[in-house]
Amino acid sequence: MLAIFKREFKSYFQNIIGWLFVAAVLAVFGLYFYVYNLANGYPYLSYSLSSIAFIMVIAVPILTMRCFSEDRKNKVDQLVLTAPVSVGKIVMGKFLAMAAVFTIDVAAICLAPLILSRFGTVPFGECYISILGFWLFGCAMIAIGMFISSITESQVIAAVISFAVLFAGYMMKSIEGLVSSSGNIVTKIMSAFDLYSPFDGFNSGCLNLTGVAYYLTVILLLSFLTTQSIQKRRWSISSKKISTGVFSAGLVVIAIVVSVVFNMFVNTLPSSVTSLDFSYAKLYALTDDTKDFMKSLDQDVTIYVLSKESSKDDQLDETLTRYEDLSRHVTVKYINPSTNPYFYKDYTDKAPTTNSLIVVGADRSRVVDFNDIYDYQTSMDYSTYSYNQELKGYDAEGQITSAIEYVTMSADQLPVVYQVTGHGETELSSAFTSALEKANITLESLELLKQDAVPSDAQAIIINAPTSDFNADDAQKVIDYLQNGGKAIIAGNYGYQDLTNFNSILAAYNVSFVNGVVGENDSNYYYNNNPFYLLPKVDSSDYTSSVANSYIFSPVSEGISYPDSTDDVTYTPLLETTDSAVSKTSTDEITTSEFEDGDVQGPFAVALAIEQTVDDNKQTQIAVLGSALFLSDECDQVVSGNNSAMFTGMISKMVGDTELKAGVIPEKEYTLSNLTVATLSAVALGLCIAIFIPIILIICGIVIWAVRRKK
Repeated sequence: MLAIFKREFKSYFQNIIGWLFVAAVLAVFGLYFYVYNLANGYPYLSYSLSSIAFIMVIAVPILTMRCFSEDRKNKVDQLVLTAPVSVGKIVMGKFLAMAAVFTIDVAAICLAPLILSRFGTVPFGECYISILGFWLFGCAMIAIGMFISSITESQVIAAVISFAVLFAGYMMKSIEGLVSSSGNIVTKIMSAFDLYSPFDGFNSGCLNLTGVAYYLTVILLLSFLTTQSIQKRRWSISSKKISTGVFSAGLVVIAIVVSVVFNMFVNTLPSSVTSLDFSYAKLYALTDDTKDFMKSLDQDVTIYVLSKESSKDDQLDETLTRYEDLSRHVTVKYINPSTNPYFYKDYTDKAPTTNSLIVVGADRSRVVDFNDIYDYQTSMDYSTYSYNQELKGYDAEGQITSAIEYVTMSADQLPVVYQVTGHGETELSSAFTSALEKANITLESLELLKQDAVPSDAQAIIINAPTSDFNADDAQKVIDYLQNGGKAIIAGNYGYQDLTNFNSILAAYNVSFVNGVVGENDSNYYYNNNPFYLLPKVDSSDYTSSVANSYIFSPVSEGISYPDSTDDVTYTPLLETTDSAVSKTSTDEITTSEFEDGDVQGPFAVALAIEQTVDDNKQTQIAVLGSALFLSDECDQVVSGNNSAMFTGMISKMVGDTELKAGVIPEKEYTLSNLTVATLSAVALGLCIAIFIPIILIICGIVIWAVRRKK
């Protein structure tokens, strides 16, 4: 077999075919590599590889058309049919030679992530998994082209038929959709001929062992069929007796059945075994919190996906499959909106978007909108005055785990947080109400004037930047609640200083707001060249653990004054300014952020945690915020959701003693920052890979072919 391999591999580079194949694939890859990775700075090589997959449909037939058909045309196949070397070794030698030619391209592509790493952070795991998938995809195509070459003596016919078969395999997913949008037995059979979808699975960053098994099966089966195709001719000219090693229709049937059964078996294995997550942010791997929660799940839950299965979101489907593998109580069903357009009305009045989820338990349900699974950040492009959306986060696990927990918990397990109203308080923005919903916390309004006390079921209360003062009774109700082990998030409002009764709530703990508005004079700690748009230092604590080393936006904030901790009361600053910060007391006429007479010199806490032990079972917890805008969507978007993440951390700390099992699973960062590639470097590398190297390869091939032809 080694001798056959050497002879065949050498022959591809003794004429122009091998050089042309290597040059063509490399040139097309270089073009897309320049466009996606160099010019636009995308760190993911899968963008380029998925774009060049179609070139393999054209290039592979050129490589494989002569491997057996030329032997038949030149009558050299008689030597093969009568050779002492087994036909199987001859076939594998030829296949490995063609695969080696293709591997030259793949080896060159393997250098691409290393080149990109010079310009920023590159997800090497995802890049090389994509390259592996591309290599298997190409080898499977080569095996198909080799088999077709073995059944005809015309190279042209072999190339045309190979192109037609490979094109059908490449387009099979779309063809299935034309046959049936919802799927049936015919489309399931057709999916066995879908060459592209397994490769697409590698582009997500997962080592898809079902895809590996599929491609290896295709390679082995087509190599076996090629062997049998040649054995049939050997048998027809040398013997009329079927024996071991000679063509047998029964062996062909058995090989096909074994291949089908093997792939069916692999597909029944759990995704935790067959899909290994190599993505940079571990997008698909479920956290230990989710795994522990799913192990304890003892109620049936059905997750309806509002999409026909042929149009499903592959990434979301991968995540849902992992939930099914973790618990036999979870069932995923796809609902085709075209054939069942009003299915959602049994669970919600508003039509969810396509690919949204409806999680249904015994007592309640929850809709997880597809827009809440993928987090897009909107930004303005001032060169075109248009808005751009960039995908920043993937929150499937957080939303699905929360929804399953919600529909399986009893009513008395769900915590309630009250938002105090009646004093001009600002209502929580959507990002923060969504954070509460994700934490399975019910948000209710509380008008103190109509209540004798804060309700006993309150896990916490929120007082968000009142604009008018409390009356003395309302303030006392809050104080009584807190002194009995209550929890609260309280935001001040610098524009409204004369709130005596409201301020008495914090005064009960010797805490007050510093007169004026804080201006930061260290440019590293403010935003958009505005000293009053604070990006304060985030101190380490249980309340801020989810936003450690992140930016928090706290604009037009008051400083918070507090005493030293005592035996029963602990004061922990959460957000702080630098020493150069100043509280400007004359807020009507601010001309500078620098210190002036009457101002207060920093540093300041602009967020503070107060904890007081009431008894062995009760502890008061208060989070004080200096900015009236802290809990707004506008501020949250400036720091990509970090404000709402900190809010979630504070609430989770306060209601953590409830029976919530899985807690809040944080959103996973979806993409890495784009690479920064200088234009000159991008153009030079692009020209080198897409033009110069391929031209040199073709010239080498032409010269070698011309020299051999003269001889």
